[in-house]
Order: sequence, then structure tokens, then C-alpha cells
Amino acid sequence: MDKKRYDKQIRPGIIAVRVLIYTVTAVVVVLVAAIIVYLIAKGLPYINWEFLSQAPSRLNETYGIAPMIINTLYIVVVTLIVSIPVGIGTAIYLAEYSKPGKIIIAFRFCIEILAGIPSIVYGLFGLAFFVNALKFGSGSGSMLSGALTCALIVMPTMIRTTEEALLQVNPSYREAAFALGASKLYIIRTIMLPCALPGIVVAIILSIGRIVSESAALIYTAGVDYTMPANYVRHIIEPGAGLTVQLYLYATEGGTPDWVPYAMAAVLMILVFIINLTANIIAGRFKKKVSA
Repeated sequence: MDKKRYDKQIRPGIIAVRVLIYTVTAVVVVLVAAIIVYLIAKGLPYINWEFLSQAPSRLNETYGIAPMIINTLYIVVVTLIVSIPVGIGTAIYLAEYSKPGKIIIAFRFCIEILAGIPSIVYGLFGLAFFVNALKFGSGSGSMLSGALTCALIVMPTMIRTTEEALLQVNPSYREAAFALGASKLYIIRTIMLPCALPGIVVAIILSIGRIVSESAALIYTAGVDYTMPANYVRHIIEPGAGLTVQLYLYATEGGTPDWVPYAMAAVLMILVFIINLTANIIAGRFKKKVSA
């Protein structure tokens, strides 16, 4: 079959596939944009300093989100303290020290499975293990139980992302350092990790976005208390509702004004947008430094 005849038969199919792809992409973009605009338009007018700095009170009929912001920050910080060393350390072992074989293949496969497990399953595990078995906090949950559960949720993604970032480093860097007599640990510390830093930073910041938007796991492990913490040190073992958990409660229980869930949803969307924008900016700056 000559090329002209082949192109004549294949080209209509290629055009049809492209039209389908562009159409589906346009529909998805329009739907996402419509959701964002709708939530921002419904919630943004009600966001003010009082809403962000006050605690909710049914007696005074106020619906501030200050305690939920504090609880979310607690969970984010403790989750990162636990997940970053374990996740990066595991990724370094897989990328630099592990030998190819069935055990490593099975280990990577298990990590992929853990990354796809619904978060509510992690929540039930956290309730059974961290709350009931280990007694972290009261029987209604605690910041520590919620943070450890979130660490389990984000760790598979952090491991795989960091490992891929390490594997993308130019092998000639490693070979040149070995030729100069450098040890493996020195090469990892001074060459591999700095070169893979953009990917690691993106993994960390995107993990923060996942933690901020988590609700199914936290409602079982962190609790639903929305009072201001009396002791900020002891609060780590006390229950507390994050932004997404309280948003769910406001949206499902009666007696809450309609604007409150929309305002909280707008705050969450703005936070996630800022996190993603920060990830792109930081990753871009690190890439420029590494390439320079």
C-alpha cells in the first residue's frame, strides 16, 4: 500500500480521535471551571476576618472557622514530621540500595495498591489501631491519631514521587563521583538529593494539599470537636475537627445557614489553589538552580 493511499485511509480516523479528545478535554475544563466559579461566587462574599478568626457558637449564632484552621495546621505539621523522613528514606532505599528482584517488585506493587486504597479504609484502620488499640487521645479521637492516619495516606505517593525524582537524575553524575572515590552515602547526600529536590518539594507540597482536603479518614480518627484549644501543647492528644470535617457536618446537619458550607468550601479551594501555585513556583526555582 503506498503512502498516499495509507494517509487517505488513516487520516480521517486520526482527525476523529483528535476531535474526541479535544471535546472531552473541553467538557472537563468547563465543568471544573463552572464548579469553581459557582462555589467562589456563593461563598466568597461571606469570607471576612471575623469568619476566619472566631470560633463557632450556636448560642451567639456565629460560624467562625478559627478552631478548624488550627486543627488542620496541627494535622498537616505532624503528618509531615512523620511522613517526610519515612517516605524519603524508603525512596532512597528503593532507588539506590535495593537490588532488582521479586521482593522489590512485590514491595513496589504493594505501595501502588496502598496509594489507591480509599481514604475511608485508612480511617477505619486508624480508628481501630491508633484510637482504640494504642489509645492516642480520648476515645473520640485526637490530632495525633488523625495525623498518623494521614501519614499512611500520603506516604505511598511521597515514596513513589521521590523515587521517580531520584531515578531521573543523570547517571553520569553518580558515575563521575564514584570515579573520584566518593562514598555512596556522600553521593546521595550531596548529588542525588539536591538534584531530585524539585520533585521532592512538589511531593511534599502536594501531600499538604491532600491532607488539607482529607475528611473521610479524619472524621473517624481526629474527632468532630470544634472548640478553641485550651492548651496548645496538650491539644495534640485532644479531638478536633478539621476544615473538611466541619464542612461535612455543616452541610449535613440542620440549622446551619446555607452560606456557611459555601464559605468554607471557598476557603478550602483558595487554600488548595495557593498550595498548588506554591508547588509550581518552588519547583520551577529549584529546577533553575539545579540546571544552573
